[in-house]
Amino acid sequence: MTHTRREFLQRSATLAGISLAGISLVGAPAFGQSIKDLVIAYNVGVPSWDPTVGPSGVNPSLQSIYMSVFDHYIMQKPDLSFQPGLLTKWGFSDDKKKISMTVREGVKWHDGSAFGPEDVVWSLKRAGDPATGNPGQFVWGKIGNYSINGNVVTADVLEFEPTIFKWMAFLTGYILPKAYFEKVGAAGFEKAPIGTGPYKVEAYERGAYVRLAANKDYWGPKPAYETVTIKFVTDAASRVAEVESGNAHVTLEIPYEEYDRLRKKQGLKGIAFPVSDVGMIFLNDIDVMLDKNVRLAAHHAIDKKLIIDRLLRGYGVPLSTLETPEYTAYDPNLKFEYDPEKSKQLLAASGYSTKKPVKFTIQTTKGFKPKDYEMIQAIVGMWRKVGIEANIEIYEIAKHFELRAADKLAPAAFYNWGNAIGDPTTSTGHAMFGPSPHSVWDSKDLVDKIIPLWGEADEAKRIQGWKDVSAYIMENCYVIPVLQYVLPVIHSDKVVVLPAATGDVQPAMMKRA
Repeated sequence: MTHTRREFLQRSATLAGISLAGISLVGAPAFGQSIKDLVIAYNVGVPSWDPTVGPSGVNPSLQSIYMSVFDHYIMQKPDLSFQPGLLTKWGFSDDKKKISMTVREGVKWHDGSAFGPEDVVWSLKRAGDPATGNPGQFVWGKIGNYSINGNVVTADVLEFEPTIFKWMAFLTGYILPKAYFEKVGAAGFEKAPIGTGPYKVEAYERGAYVRLAANKDYWGPKPAYETVTIKFVTDAASRVAEVESGNAHVTLEIPYEEYDRLRKKQGLKGIAFPVSDVGMIFLNDIDVMLDKNVRLAAHHAIDKKLIIDRLLRGYGVPLSTLETPEYTAYDPNLKFEYDPEKSKQLLAASGYSTKKPVKFTIQTTKGFKPKDYEMIQAIVGMWRKVGIEANIEIYEIAKHFELRAADKLAPAAFYNWGNAIGDPTTSTGHAMFGPSPHSVWDSKDLVDKIIPLWGEADEAKRIQGWKDVSAYIMENCYVIPVLQYVLPVIHSDKVVVLPAATGDVQPAMMKRA
């Protein structure tokens, strides 16, 4: 991890024409050549190498990179179902007062030291300690009083959390090395992170790239590629250029018209599949958003199907709640209609019109998701026709997390919400529960409805309760769901990329054609 930029550029000469800062280092390789070292142009960069703390820990877009280096307690299949990871067995006691976890044996950390149950206990204790800054502390802190017997870890349930094991396959649910972390400290870990995952971090430059080397001691299936370079290319047009020129072999999250064009090009293929991501507009309970008529009018004025058909070329599913069809609390009966005339009536009731529009700011990323900025431009145009004048403010995704955690988002903010485990607590729940660091809507009425559901032990009652909450949120328009995303991936025809509803495009899951 002490490599300089110059050293990286020198070593990269053997890679597939890597370009950094828009400068091509070597000529683009012929598409017919076999691929030795895989290059991926990714849409977000890694700002931190601790996947369990801070805003990075809850950024779904970083998980593919984190899962290349670190392992979850429990793993997921592409269809969102769960399978053994570093834990081979897990469960609650019959009375729901204890949990038991069987730890996988024979696993090594990247430095060659042995992984064991002590790492599991240390990681869970650290995750549950508010002082560490784990955004999921409110989940991890509900178990404690750990004990180890051989390779079995048990703990007391301090407060029943029905999704605790689902979180072990989700955001911040990674196991870190106790002895190594305590030896080098947080700063040392950032400089030289190690995990038990399929790849080791060989070189890294913030904002530019990470180079990964296959972990020869990996306990799971061996990766197909010995070396993978992930270039952080936040601009969508630049990602298109990277893969079209052959400077990268895989890219994702590009405009759909470019996806349709490139997938027909010689040497390239495309795969597009629905993922567990929701395009949504956070509404902050400030300023004009305190007016229910304004919120409802803003929602009724959005023609979601037109946006999907015109801007996304049909790649997307209109949504009325924060639950997609794959989620356990999805209710197909909940529908929010497009009705601009009703928008005008609602605004008139609050004293607004096209001549006297209500005004507020809406924030959005540009190029982070396909057509994100263009979608907001279209929505702002639709709003203008009914009496809403919105100013667009562009920000990077990291800024969104910073503002959201501080509850300082604008009255409206477009965002991509990922929920790879499909549970309503991690979609509707954390997005809309005021005390959560992920929410900016803080009204007491909604908080009171959600609180009883967190610890509901009756699963059928819990899911129905979340459906009822979704209906209440829709009726009051405390958030504006827009669509479920379809993920576009363009890749060399020498690479096989498999669909995954989680949206995680992992190097270790890619194969040679």
